[in-house]
Amino acid sequence: MSTHPVRSLAAPVRAAADTPSSASVAPAAAPVSRHPDHPPAAVVDHRLPKTKPSDPNFSSGPCTKFPGWSLDKLADAALGRSHRAKQPKAKLKAVIDRSKALLGLPEDWVVGIVPGSDTGAVEIALWSLLGPRPVTVLEWESFSKDWATDVVGQLGLGEAQVMSAGYGQLPDLATVSPAHDVVFAFNGTTSGVRVPNLDWLADDREGLAICDATSAAFAMEMDFSKLDVVTWSWQKVLGSEAAHGMLALSPRAVARLESHQPERPMPKLFRLTKGGKLNAGIFEGATINTPSMLAVEDMLAALDWADSIGGGAALIARADANFAALDAWVQATDWIEWLADDPATRSTTSMCLKIVDPAFLALDDAAQAAFCKALVSRIEAEGAGYDFNGYRSAPAGLRIWGGSTVETANIEALLPWLAWSFARQTEETIKQKELAA
Repeated sequence: MSTHPVRSLAAPVRAAADTPSSASVAPAAAPVSRHPDHPPAAVVDHRLPKTKPSDPNFSSGPCTKFPGWSLDKLADAALGRSHRAKQPKAKLKAVIDRSKALLGLPEDWVVGIVPGSDTGAVEIALWSLLGPRPVTVLEWESFSKDWATDVVGQLGLGEAQVMSAGYGQLPDLATVSPAHDVVFAFNGTTSGVRVPNLDWLADDREGLAICDATSAAFAMEMDFSKLDVVTWSWQKVLGSEAAHGMLALSPRAVARLESHQPERPMPKLFRLTKGGKLNAGIFEGATINTPSMLAVEDMLAALDWADSIGGGAALIARADANFAALDAWVQATDWIEWLADDPATRSTTSMCLKIVDPAFLALDDAAQAAFCKALVSRIEAEGAGYDFNGYRSAPAGLRIWGGSTVETANIEALLPWLAWSFARQTEETIKQKELAA
């Protein structure tokens, strides 16, 4: 979408007939001219929108609970019981088996519950598996930058290559060597940029493909034949609790574990083998450390909900619908744009937006960050949306979670509030400039 001069920072949004929640916005009487790339629309005035999202939680982690969640869902939790006992261990095994089935992982893969959420799962994979081959780390947002820091700075692997791209972009995937182990995020949670597919990973690759899929798993199609290690957490797409991670290993990854003994010290939390063989108990519910059985029950409830709506395909469809609702508004709104340059790489979960109004772009970085923080805070003060400011190390902007537990109607209900707050913050910024002049 191209940018162009506008009457003020408060550019118009699309016509009421095109806006799902348009009844909640009172338009001014006269429309204004639009850029030719956008349909005509009415000017949004400064009156409060009439409708709020029924669930105003848009955090990218921990993410909102599934529709219909209540504390009653946790009534059967094995509280006060040892996680090694038969019933609690069966619940842990159920989380493993049902997650594997819902995600559609191959039968010959193993899945385990590990400490430290997705971060812990990725760290375990890196420290346990890397070393025998050169490594390529793909870095294009904050967490993939952390993985690059681990590989190069902490593990000190001599044959390590980092391929970087700025926020909104991807490295050149076609240049990844199939002889290298490759570490990458399927979806950049802090940049809203995802890999469009996995075609760039060779079927006959020699290296392992280690994929941080925490904000993609259950919401995006994934070809597991192209991957060897997949990690995710309970708190993202299924909206369960934090602190627990999931680690899935292909037979190739298991073979690496059993054939490669790292020279570096391995903390207990990272040890996946015993006597040179895979510690199968970890992948049968015998967790490395003590899990929260309350969180386990919550995860089982989330899996029940996922099954009740139609399983994996329905979860993906819900995220796609949320993206479509936000995308329609973005395409019809002059002052906002996707952070991801290429439409094929735009995330359907961690949906990151940038403000492209010329007057906003004329602000310095600190002022842009303050503008976005105030825009979000104003909406939070009205109880109409929470926790959707951009990530702290990303360019100033907005990050709206659209994972499968979010209702599309709530995305639509948020949009008039974004327009309202943008207009209000624009006026305030202009007044501050005038006073300072």
